[in-house]
Amino acid sequence: MTVFERYLTLWVLVCIVVGIGLGTALPGLFTLIAAADVANVNLPVAVLIWLMIIPMLLRIDFTALGKVGAFWRGIGVTLFINWAVKPFSMALLGWLFIGWLFRPWLPAAEIQSYIAGLIVLAAAPCTAMVFVWSNLTRGEPHFTLSQVALNDAVMVVAFAPIVALLLGLSAITVPWATLLLSVALYILIPVVIAQVLRRHLLASGAPALERMLGVLQPVSLVALLATLVLLFGFQGRQIVAQPLIIAMLAVPILIQVYLNSGLAYLLNRVAGERHCVAGPSALIGASNFFELAVAAAISLFGLDSGAALATVVGVLVEVPVMLSVVWIVNRTKGWYEAGPAVQAREAAQPLAGPSR
Repeated sequence: MTVFERYLTLWVLVCIVVGIGLGTALPGLFTLIAAADVANVNLPVAVLIWLMIIPMLLRIDFTALGKVGAFWRGIGVTLFINWAVKPFSMALLGWLFIGWLFRPWLPAAEIQSYIAGLIVLAAAPCTAMVFVWSNLTRGEPHFTLSQVALNDAVMVVAFAPIVALLLGLSAITVPWATLLLSVALYILIPVVIAQVLRRHLLASGAPALERMLGVLQPVSLVALLATLVLLFGFQGRQIVAQPLIIAMLAVPILIQVYLNSGLAYLLNRVAGERHCVAGPSALIGASNFFELAVAAAISLFGLDSGAALATVVGVLVEVPVMLSVVWIVNRTKGWYEAGPAVQAREAAQPLAGPSR
């Protein structure tokens, strides 16, 4: 790891402070940047996300995607966490903390709205940022791409029914424009760009690809930090104006992230999945598709609702908390690979190649 990567947590904290400070001091500038959106998808943030995920996508050889079935354990675990555990555990955590423990300190009229926002957030698994987390854990890129694509397909049919079930609503307005545009911006376009660039570089030999990856890796991290400044800048005034409410909403989100990532990580270990799959599986199982969640909350409850604020808190929590999960996954690799099921699988099917 470079010195820059080693102290990434410090740079994240600096960017959080800078973002909040700039958002408070220059609200007009951030309002202008926030207005550059299509269907609630912010275009400057989309460009930064491209810079973050293209280095990961450059590593993917599409001819090897046919072997992704070998990762069926990780795929099964992630689907289970994303669709059978996360939305329902968040409903329980929302009721426990927002509906009961923190009720005396919250505006009574907004409590149900806060819980609804948390549920909407948990029902939308992450699409784009997962590529960054996977890259930081040296995750299997083919598994990551396949799992994200599969989640997107499931989300199209499962998001509305799950939210409707947990909120008790007869009809859910899904922001289809946001969902489809996000998939195009964060998956389809970057994949095409990365594969065209990969083919061009490989025409000059494998060393050309490695040199480009060496150049783009720092760019990816800088883009991550710039995204953090923007996200916290967008919400700087809300953080300063409502710190206690935001802190209380963050509690169930934090617990949900660690609960679901830990459960996915343990289930993969018990199943004998390799660490390079278990890492991204845990991260995909814990992170959220905040663009869709914010758009859905606004369409259902309004821009100034407690639900919209709860999904925004998810945005604020996402990057620093997921970096802590990345740190845990990386630091526990030795423990993970000492698991009996993992060792038995490795003995039976040793993994060759750079993915490990």
